Amino acid sequence: MFFVTGGTGNVGREVAAALAAGGEPVRALTRGEAPADAPDGVEYVTGDLNKPETLTPALQGARGLFLLPGYAGMAELLAEAGRAGVAHVVLLSGSSAESGDLTNAVSRYMIESEAAVTESEPAWTIVRPSGFMSNTFEWIPQLNAGDVVRAPFARVPIAVIDPADIGAVAAAALLRGSHHGRVLRVTGPEPLRPADRLRILGGVLGRDLRLDAQPDDEARAEMLQRMPEPYVDAFFDFYVAGSLDESVVTTTVRDVTGRPPRTFEQWAAAHAASFA
Repeated sequence: MFFVTGGTGNVGREVAAALAAGGEPVRALTRGEAPADAPDGVEYVTGDLNKPETLTPALQGARGLFLLPGYAGMAELLAEAGRAGVAHVVLLSGSSAESGDLTNAVSRYMIESEAAVTESEPAWTIVRPSGFMSNTFEWIPQLNAGDVVRAPFARVPIAVIDPADIGAVAAAALLRGSHHGRVLRVTGPEPLRPADRLRILGGVLGRDLRLDAQPDDEARAEMLQRMPEPYVDAFFDFYVAGSLDESVVTTTVRDVTGRPPRTFEQWAAAHAASFA
């Protein structure tokens, strides 16, 4: 049995579905109720990653664990996982962790999470994805209002990846056990700027969509309304100062799963109803 944290999130849901499709029993963590369209073979349980003691029953019988980063009780959770007999942990991290920059708030919690995993008893694999294709859902309110999307960091190319591909890589690592001690850098098939994604999305939807590049000062003020300042500073360090390059394309998805990563057009077509 495998235990998947973030079982209803962008990536955790895909990990659970991929494991279940492989015929493995899965226990998935959720903060609320199980989704109505839960995959067959997935049992949903509630708990709090910041309170590892709440997860002790869920860990019993698990041989593998998919773990989200950035939680206060991570070291304790990993110790509990080891006591429960978990043999392998796959951690979802981020591409900025490779910088080693502890002054960047986003990089720091990734780096610290990776350190906790690599210093724990179970074998480990770390998955570092580039930006998610699903971040495009942030445009839905603007697209409901018209054909113009105002977006920050318009000049930044990112090899965005379908969360389903991240899930497939993580599930393969758990199922095969052939990636112990490895860091898997996963990306989509090509770097795309926001205008590129919008053009492709418009083609799928049959709409003439246009990007309005948001000035940095306006973007910063807007972001400060919904996230702490250290995290806003981190994203400006990545995409304005240029400390993070997510335009590089890797072959990891193909190497691990045997198939190429999905294109943004394929992702957009699969989720077109969400933008209708």
